[in-house]
Amino acid sequence: MIRMLLAVVVVGLLLLGVGVMMLGAFPPQPHPQTVEKVLPNDKFQSH
Repeated sequence: MIRMLLAVVVVGLLLLGVGVMMLGAFPPQPHPQTVEKVLPNDKFQSH
């Protein structure tokens, strides 16, 4: 019973390691997003 649990833990750690290596080799592409900044209207008024 202990060997089966140990085998499941080892396989899980191996899969986690492979997943981390895949993310390192093929990182996800960043999602481009435009930034909209609202400027206050008082800068455009003439005094």
